[in-house]
Amino acid sequence: MNDPLQSQLETSIDRLEALVQRGWSVRQAITADPANPATVVAVRQWQQDCGVLINELSGGSKAHWLARSFSEAFLVRGTAGAVVEMVPPAEIVERLLEVLGQALASLSHPDALTLMATSDAPAPRRFDFVHNAELRPVLEQAYADGRHALDQGENELALLTYCGILEAIVTDALEHNGIGGLSNSTSSGTNIADWSFDTRLSVAEKAGLIRGGCARLPAVARSYRELDSANRAQRSESAISERDARLTSQVLHVVMRDLNPGR
Repeated sequence: MNDPLQSQLETSIDRLEALVQRGWSVRQAITADPANPATVVAVRQWQQDCGVLINELSGGSKAHWLARSFSEAFLVRGTAGAVVEMVPPAEIVERLLEVLGQALASLSHPDALTLMATSDAPAPRRFDFVHNAELRPVLEQAYADGRHALDQGENELALLTYCGILEAIVTDALEHNGIGGLSNSTSSGTNIADWSFDTRLSVAEKAGLIRGGCARLPAVARSYRELDSANRAQRSESAISERDARLTSQVLHVVMRDLNPGR
């Protein structure tokens, strides 16, 4: 028995089951009062969380059957076969619950562990869009470390890791597009190395490299550079919540899609 694979499998199943439970709750709420702003926000948050996990289970590949099922859940075809963009929220929730059920069935299959251990499929390459080739394997390892930390409840480590990845890929994009052309966007000077994390995100957004996904980044993540070992002892263990870490993970995935539209 491969213990790491067993742990990975059990963690994925637990996360899926938790999403299913949340899904039934938001479905009931959106059915009862579709116009309630709080309910609409809850549904969108749940959908985003579903998307993050489905992306992980799909290895970052849009061609994976699970990723395709997730995307198709948001579509409905008219009588002429044309795609209609608007789908009732409650129906989307029901479809996503079906997708989660399919994922659970796949991971609950008796041969799931064997397939995971013997699969000869290449490891997902999430950071091929990064222009600095030497940075790609470092980011892949950091991404895996961040996922592991989050699964183990090490929220601070997960948040720090995800922020480091986010800063690295945004910096890579800024450098590739040329500092000179972006120098007027900030008063921090033309040397990217002197810019704060917040400034890099702001400049990248103003330059059109990324969209507005970073607006959801928790305040503690924006100041992640200050969360070092020097002041860690002065903070309580609960200073970084799981919500903060997961929100940061979600923002990272949004920015990754912005920088790699074909992903």
